[in-house]
Formats: sequence, C-alpha cells, structure tokens
Amino acid sequence: MELGVVPMFLGTHTPKLDDKGRFFLPAKFRDELAEGLVVTRGQDRCLAIYPMATFVAKTQQMASAPATVRQVRDFQRMLASSASDEVPDKQGRISVPAVLRDYAGLDKDIVVVGAIDRVEVWNPQAWEEYSAAQEASFAELNEEIFPIL
Repeated sequence: MELGVVPMFLGTHTPKLDDKGRFFLPAKFRDELAEGLVVTRGQDRCLAIYPMATFVAKTQQMASAPATVRQVRDFQRMLASSASDEVPDKQGRISVPAVLRDYAGLDKDIVVVGAIDRVEVWNPQAWEEYSAAQEASFAELNEEIFPIL
C-alpha cells in the first residue's frame, strides 16, 4: 500500500472455507492485504478484516479514549481479545481462527463483502437477512449520514 493512499474495498464475493478454516482472498483485495492484516469480530455477527496499517491507526485512536469509561473498555476488550494478525500465504489464502468462525457462524460457504475501509466475512444466510433488512432504509440512511455539504 502506498504511503498516504487509503485502501478501498468494494464488492461481494463468495469464496469457500477449506477444512483448515482458510479461504482465498478475492484477487482485488490481495495487494492491499499482502503485507499483513488483522481479522477480528465485527458488529452484526460478522468478521472484520483490516489492513494492518488501518488496524494500527484505529487502535491508536482507541488507546487515546478514556479507559475510565466502561463502553470504551468493553469495546477495546471485545475487539482485541478476538483479533488475530495474519499474513496471506503465497496463494492469497488467510486462516480464520476457530473462535472467530464460531462467532460469525461460518462453515464452508461464506460471503466476503467490501466495506470501504475493511473487508467483512459473513455467514451467507446472515448476510442475506441483513442485506434485505437494510435495503428499505438505504436511501434514508444516505440522507441522514451524508447530508449535502
């Protein structure tokens, strides 16, 4: 990843987990993740995969938050306790630890979704349900989250 260039992950992909809990990263994501990544639990019972540099920047922001606030401690613990740093193998595969596969309900079939600054890994049924539920409010969310500047 070039210095100052922010990775952008887009699209939906459907690789398969092998018997060892590995999957091939989509080819379009491999360059951004080749130097290392962190896979951890995400919200909504999916997994989040961050390029190492992005994860480090996020954790530095979190470290500056006051540890005297319970929600800060809770979030830091949940994120860090399940995080696993990985480096894709020469074929572009990464391993997903069993504890994370269990958390997200992953079996053989998975859905890999680009989510701008991260990659998410979903159970196919959970993704289908989540996506369908969000579709109705997508236009309204856009207006609320990104108002005209």
